[in-house]
Amino acid sequence: MDGGSGDMTLAFDLDALKQLAYPDSVFNDARQWSEYVGVISEQPTYVVTNFTRKHRIRQDFFSGPRGREESLENVKEQFDTDRHVFVGADDEDADLAETAGWEYLPVTQAAEAADWDLGEPETPDTATDEDEQRDDWP
Repeated sequence: MDGGSGDMTLAFDLDALKQLAYPDSVFNDARQWSEYVGVISEQPTYVVTNFTRKHRIRQDFFSGPRGREESLENVKEQFDTDRHVFVGADDEDADLAETAGWEYLPVTQAAEAADWDLGEPETPDTATDEDEQRDDWP
């Protein structure tokens, strides 16, 4: 996504994030033009945490045990930026953004604008040659 305000909070719906091939790169890229970046989901906290750890995503906020609307409202109150943008996957996400007072951006449009690849999320390569050679490594 080119241009835009650096004074922005960007929230990804977990289902939208799962449509991106390299979610870790997406977060790293988004940090260049966003003040805060995080994940919103109605899934249990451990589901979001497992996904973000697996993909090496460092988020500034996540929804926790709340519903998505309450989460977006809380994030908007907590992170006082000029813009609050919610990247979602469907019409329900667009309605949610409107209800919570956020701008909505479909993940396909965000991916096209920012040159992010859509597809099954790939796990970053974390193994090193040393890891593969150690007998005591779990």
